[in-house]
Amino acid sequence: MATSAPPRTSYPVPRTQTPDERGRFGAFGGAFVPEILHPVLEDLKRAWAEAQADDAFWAEYHRLLRDYVGRPTPLTRLDRLTERLGGATIYAKREDLCHTGAHKINNAVGQVLLARRMGKERIIAETGAGQHGVATATACALFGVECVVYMGTEDIERQNLNVQRMRLLGATVRPAESGSRTLKDATNEAFRDWVSNPDSTYYIIGSAIGPHPYPGLVRELHRVIGDETRRQLLEQTGSETPDAVVACVGGGSNAIGIWAPFVGDEDVRLIGVEAAGEGLGGRHAATLSRGEPAVFHGTRTYLLQDADGQVEIAHSVSAGLDYPGVGPEHAYLKDTGRVEVRTATDAEAMDGVRLLSETEGIIPALETAHAVAALPALAAEMGGAATIVLNCSGRGDKDMATISAWLDGTG
Repeated sequence: MATSAPPRTSYPVPRTQTPDERGRFGAFGGAFVPEILHPVLEDLKRAWAEAQADDAFWAEYHRLLRDYVGRPTPLTRLDRLTERLGGATIYAKREDLCHTGAHKINNAVGQVLLARRMGKERIIAETGAGQHGVATATACALFGVECVVYMGTEDIERQNLNVQRMRLLGATVRPAESGSRTLKDATNEAFRDWVSNPDSTYYIIGSAIGPHPYPGLVRELHRVIGDETRRQLLEQTGSETPDAVVACVGGGSNAIGIWAPFVGDEDVRLIGVEAAGEGLGGRHAATLSRGEPAVFHGTRTYLLQDADGQVEIAHSVSAGLDYPGVGPEHAYLKDTGRVEVRTATDAEAMDGVRLLSETEGIIPALETAHAVAALPALAAEMGGAATIVLNCSGRGDKDMATISAWLDGTG
């Protein structure tokens, strides 16, 4: 019989073996930014260190997660999917049930609290799929803070629902029209704004990317996903640890959040699924699988590059995964062999949407669908005695136009 979870404190004790004092995860990470931003990052590091040591900060953060975000999110046993696949028992960590529809709100609420602590009066953000933009706009509306969100015009078109949500929440959505007109270019524009307004502006980076201290900061604000998963597994199965935890990886925030409390458990397989797009021989966004180390958006990590070292345009049917870089901690975990990297094509992700929708009545975001696509092979490989946790990072409302066009043959 499963036992009850032991009492826990109301705020987490951060366990940050990495990064080091320079913000390095092994050979990756660091802070490669214009000189004007160095004092801004130093201020942020000091403020974050003080917040981490402040019980009141964590108490307020977790109060908001409980009363506003809707945490803890459920851990749902997927009985029909388990039966369909005929292998391991599969659970879903339901970040799709967070307020705003994805895990992104965890980070946005925490960083707005930090920005207010620093006296910043203006928030900027970048977004691809729009969920981070919506989450940031939501948190800014909650606290009455000015919000500007940069978004590529390609993503504005395919994620119009989220654009309308951001505007309704009072945010200004500024289009990025250069390059691929997607997340990379929105991030470029946000960095330009930050350089121009370093004193008044706080930049909420939406994934575990960017210069130190952002990758570690974002991880700690999202590790609540994995902390809850451990407690819920103990309640439901009698063990805090599954055999595998599967998550999609673009920039990497949802994955690093659910993996963080399991990294030290060597018997738990951590499996990241990247976007193979049209196939690894064509257009894709499989950075860990096909990238090479380089400095990008303020950090050293893996990056998709051409033969001349120029940034390649990433492609995925998912607006949240078509980023040519990845978080530096992901690069470190991949290089050390702690994380297994798999890929799913656009077509396989669409199959994942149908699989989870038809078996469990859960329509996943296209990002999550890439992780779902890895489950049939993984469940068969691991067998019936295994337990797999899928991080259901977001819901598919925002993607219905793309999904419908694909299923109708017009996409």
